[in-house]
Amino acid sequence: MKVGFTTTIPVEVLFAAGVTPVDLNNLFISHPEPRKLVERAERAGYPRNVCAWIKGIYGAVLEDPELRTIVAVTQGDCSNTHALMETFELEGIKVIPFAYPYDRDPVLLKAQIERLMAHFDVDWPAVAATKEKLDAVRAKVARLDELTYTTGKVTGEENHYYQVCCSDFQGDFGEYDRKVTDFLRAVAARPQAAFRLRLGYIGVPPIFTDLYAYLEEQGARVVFNETQRQFAMPYRTRDLVEQYLLYTYPYGIFFRLKDIAREIERRRVAGIIHYAQSFCFRQIEDLIVRRLLKVPVLTIEGDQPGPLDARTRIRIDAFLEMLG
Repeated sequence: MKVGFTTTIPVEVLFAAGVTPVDLNNLFISHPEPRKLVERAERAGYPRNVCAWIKGIYGAVLEDPELRTIVAVTQGDCSNTHALMETFELEGIKVIPFAYPYDRDPVLLKAQIERLMAHFDVDWPAVAATKEKLDAVRAKVARLDELTYTTGKVTGEENHYYQVCCSDFQGDFGEYDRKVTDFLRAVAARPQAAFRLRLGYIGVPPIFTDLYAYLEEQGARVVFNETQRQFAMPYRTRDLVEQYLLYTYPYGIFFRLKDIAREIERRRVAGIIHYAQSFCFRQIEDLIVRRLLKVPVLTIEGDQPGPLDARTRIRIDAFLEMLG
């Protein structure tokens, strides 16, 4: 049984229940023709001025007949998720709500996790045992992340890929563990990399397909992927509730910025690329980012999946020239 979800949730619960978790964002963006999924949603009636991620998720779910249950994050992610849930229900798909409390209240978060556990009929010992297995994989991905900013043996795009996949471990954490292990063995033989500029990337993962490659061509490397690193849960705690309280993505920009500022200093980041998805409320947060971060910030906006447009390339070039 496959169970999709709209953004990162306590995936330990799904694995403990013996179901296959599917991050619908990854399902959409890894599709051979993601634009066709967006177009399918628009043909169904989704407006053009709605985030392409929401439309792509809708199209991806309708294309997969095995996805008949969706966990929708109703608080702590996109506000459009509420309408997305209703359109899923219209298609006969079962929707299970999950909410991150805005004020990071541990009692409320624990209650939400236990509601999810009750739905999938699993208990705390089973979830704790699963968490221990997932944390072993996450520790290897944390090592991969460390190699990105210490030796440069891991590229920004590889860093992005392996961390973002920790949201669902590609549906099989044992197989994913082997994949990460093999990758770490391979990069051990690489020479240390030299690059001109160390960049940080903040915001949701990019809808652009060639952003990291283009930056590398210009002599810059992303050594910090903010949200992707959060998906990989870079924390050392045995408490599941504490883990998802430390997870910054759903809790507001000020909590996120504390983590971002620490990593900028740790990784010696020269400048930040802040990605904002078209028609997303998070674009408003850019004014806070610019006011509080102490390094230069370039904000870029993406709409449809595909390569960088000419205007964005020019703006990136100017930003890198200014930094370098």
